[in-house]
Amino acid sequence: MLGVTVLILVISVMTGFDRELRQKVIDFDAHILVSTEDILRDWRTLKGKIDNTPGVVATAPYIQGPVIAEFQNRRLAPMIRGIDPAQEEMVIPLQKFIRLDLEGESTVLGVELARKLQVHVGDKITIYSPGNLGQILDSIKKLENAKGDEEKKAVDQLRDVILPKELTVTGIFETGHYLHDSEFLLVPIYVGQELYGLGDALHGITIKTDNPYSAERVKQSIEQFLEPPEFAQTWIDMNHQYFEAVRLERTVMFFLLFFIVVVAAFGIMSTLITVTVQKRREIGIMKALGANIGQIIWVFLGQGTVVGLFGTLTGLGLGMTLIRYRNEFSHWLSSTLHIEIFPREVYQFSAIPAEVIPRDVAIICVSAFLICSFAALIPAYFAARLDPVKALRYE
Repeated sequence: MLGVTVLILVISVMTGFDRELRQKVIDFDAHILVSTEDILRDWRTLKGKIDNTPGVVATAPYIQGPVIAEFQNRRLAPMIRGIDPAQEEMVIPLQKFIRLDLEGESTVLGVELARKLQVHVGDKITIYSPGNLGQILDSIKKLENAKGDEEKKAVDQLRDVILPKELTVTGIFETGHYLHDSEFLLVPIYVGQELYGLGDALHGITIKTDNPYSAERVKQSIEQFLEPPEFAQTWIDMNHQYFEAVRLERTVMFFLLFFIVVVAAFGIMSTLITVTVQKRREIGIMKALGANIGQIIWVFLGQGTVVGLFGTLTGLGLGMTLIRYRNEFSHWLSSTLHIEIFPREVYQFSAIPAEVIPRDVAIICVSAFLICSFAALIPAYFAARLDPVKALRYE
């Protein structure tokens, strides 16, 4: 019962975790990202070619990179994403999380990032970008070598370079994915270009395909007209480590927890062996009265089968109940015993995900039942082989 319960619960949670992780990534990241090791200058021509590629539904320009965000002497280093709201909505359904208002010098940020900075809608945050670090160093060198009017001019240029952006918070979004909610600020694309000193250039182009799971095929078509150092990545490529870690952990957990069932089977086997020793006289009498090997075997095999069936069905019911009330149970542990079994900062989800796949449940239940039945077969065989003369010799 416990083995089946734990297996169903853990495998369902791991499956749900994988599904939710993929869905959160698809909801906030493009299916394909075309970028470059430098910057995209002639991006309009490239965008036109991508739009005409079979399987591409929509494209949008983007700017993305690390910045320093400051509010009331609290500083963090999140990622800034410069977007064109109209085009971006065709690629990523951001309206699903928030009504975007990116007019003028404004920004929309994740709920966890807002909580850390203690920012509310209407506040102004200061953004410092490392994108103009090269310009700052060049200006400092000019200032060191300048004299008189040239020095004053160099100081003015340096002041223009290092002035930060002050953006008004017009919204706070929550995707349910901790990484996105704690790391991203959305800004108009021209603000991102100004912060990184790109002019009209971009960091990349986001692409939506007709099927996210066929993005690899579309990527191969796009790569035919990309020129190095330009490259394309699918959403699976960008998050490969996460998905592979979840898949590996799910497989390992299945085999480790399955040993609970195996241990339970040994318990059934030892119990039936004890019964065989205790019922030695009764087995001898039955065989003396004409019971054959098959009848003796089915007595013990039936006992093991009943135990296995009852344990499997009870474990199935308990496992499905725990899955149904998993979040309530987690909240109770957190509030009553102060045990956090699913911290958001670690697992990047606000609730425990779960998905019950009938095929997985069937494999767990059938395997547990067969193992328990097989465990009963060995003591049943030895009981059936018992010689009635030896069994009744001292009776």
